[in-house]
Amino acid sequence: MDKYGLIGYPLGHSFSIGYFNEKFENEHINAQYINFEIPSIEDFKEVIDANPQLRGLNVTIPYKEQVIPYLDSLSPEAKAIGAVNVIRVTHKGNKTILKGFNSDVIGFTRSIEPLLERHHKKALILGTGGASKAINYGLKSLGLETMFVSRTKRPNVLTYEEITPEVIEEYNVIVNCTPLGMYPKTEECPTLPYDAMNSHTLLYDLLYNPDETLFMAKGREHGAVVKNGLEMLLLQAFASWEFWEGEEQI
Repeated sequence: MDKYGLIGYPLGHSFSIGYFNEKFENEHINAQYINFEIPSIEDFKEVIDANPQLRGLNVTIPYKEQVIPYLDSLSPEAKAIGAVNVIRVTHKGNKTILKGFNSDVIGFTRSIEPLLERHHKKALILGTGGASKAINYGLKSLGLETMFVSRTKRPNVLTYEEITPEVIEEYNVIVNCTPLGMYPKTEECPTLPYDAMNSHTLLYDLLYNPDETLFMAKGREHGAVVKNGLEMLLLQAFASWEFWEGEEQI
């Protein structure tokens, strides 16, 4: 039986395990998906060695960047982004070959592209963690200029205090890559001048629990178009399977 799985720490509730095991059952695929909760990236080699039936892995926090030195090669997107969330495992004789991909960028661009209008030329990316790199790459590939926003001051990054109504008007696509507003802390949201938003503003939240975060609700009150991260999650899962099956040109 083929094995697939997820590495991360801590894992808690995982979308992938339920999604893929249901897929395998419904499509009569002789495979299982397992959560590998490893407290250190140094345990990654043991996961590979102890599971010779492994054909693919998803990677989540905090290992999307830490896993790269353990891989034999990277896709062009994963190399440019500097983060991996899909690994294809192939066996040639006694050798195990690991190739890293990034399906976050595919899920995100396919999800946001239908919402983009001619007036959407510049985007703010809230947060500077692993996911934000894929979002930045995706937005640039769609032709948008980008600017990161962080709580701490650093070169070429805005702080929340610097986001004025004028900035909101210029950067009218805003993507939340922070955990602010995620269940159970649903009363939190990024500090922005929401009253400067209008029907030209597009708010995209990578979160999907709750369905509508406070970030989305406050924008919608002022006419903004809003979307959560559920479709992105599904699309990146589809892309994971395509990578594992070897269909790289997607």
